[in-house]
Amino acid sequence: MDRRSFFKKAAVAGTGAAAATALAAPAIAQSAPKITWRLTSSFPKSLDTIYGGAEDIAKHVAAATDGNFTIQTFAAGEIVPGLQAADAVSAGTVEMCHTCSYYYVGKDPTFAIGTAIPFGLNQRLTNSWFYEGNGTKLLNEFYATHGLIGYIAGNTGVQMGGWFRKEINTVDDFKGVKMRIAGLAGRVVEKLGAVPQQIAGGDIYPSLEKGTIDAAEWVGPYDDFKLGFYKVAKFYYYPAFWEGGPVIHAFMNKAKFEALPKAYQAVLQDACAFANTNMMAKYDAKNPAAIKQIVANGTTLRPFSQPILEAAFNASKEVYAEISAKNEWFKKIYEDQVAFKKEGYLWMQLAEYTYDTFMMIQQRNGKL
Repeated sequence: MDRRSFFKKAAVAGTGAAAATALAAPAIAQSAPKITWRLTSSFPKSLDTIYGGAEDIAKHVAAATDGNFTIQTFAAGEIVPGLQAADAVSAGTVEMCHTCSYYYVGKDPTFAIGTAIPFGLNQRLTNSWFYEGNGTKLLNEFYATHGLIGYIAGNTGVQMGGWFRKEINTVDDFKGVKMRIAGLAGRVVEKLGAVPQQIAGGDIYPSLEKGTIDAAEWVGPYDDFKLGFYKVAKFYYYPAFWEGGPVIHAFMNKAKFEALPKAYQAVLQDACAFANTNMMAKYDAKNPAAIKQIVANGTTLRPFSQPILEAAFNASKEVYAEISAKNEWFKKIYEDQVAFKKEGYLWMQLAEYTYDTFMMIQQRNGKL
């Protein structure tokens, strides 16, 4: 009797286990559905580092979901023009894009803060503000008004000040210069007398070559050398006071992101964080050799003078005051970033800056 009782109970238990297994399979399939998204980039594939951020996101999402969530990446112009990437996401034409928030300042100047504003945060403090400060929270409240949700997914570090066909020795030398420059930096250099132009990356070289523009800023040595700017402009200035730590964002259509399983949302956010870190590491590895190549090709490397930087700083403050007086979103987010910046640079000028300065002196003296 005991044996018969045992087997009867075992059979019942086995039936229950089989039923549980049968129920588990569709439950698992439900939690990890097959989903395919399209991502449009604002960058050409030839710029492998900045465009590569989109590919990093796609690869990590696919790997983390066993290929159940796939993101197809498209370069600028393949399905959407580079400077309309976020518009397409907002409209729901594509689910996602990899772009710079400040390309959309024409809609609202607040978009500029999402990438970089003149005399803003460096790359370290940018990450800190977005990840540990209020950056992501505040900007996503703003982006939501455009049907978007965004996570930082790349950074170039402080950029170069751009390529000029003539020397820029004084503030007056900016007068009449037609310059390709993005974001609110255009309004700042306009106060110095320049004529700002917003042109996609792939169109900068022919514009410089034809003389349609007199100057252009893009990113830094690695990308600038690949684009061949040294062939059509002799003077290369630094630093880009308008981009101390510019962010590349991954924007998702807000409704479509919120419809994803929670696990996929988390995977996508983690993939963006990896792309953010990896891009900066790549530029730090590639820029040293590139700047040597640029100089070897006859480029004249020049710093912006202190009077130019001071004039640009003062012009920037004027621009922010003008916008803040009319735009509550900008005022709220800008003031939060300024408060964060004050504390951040209070700390960075101690250990960080002192250590880096000492090590740079050793490098210049040939001791490294």
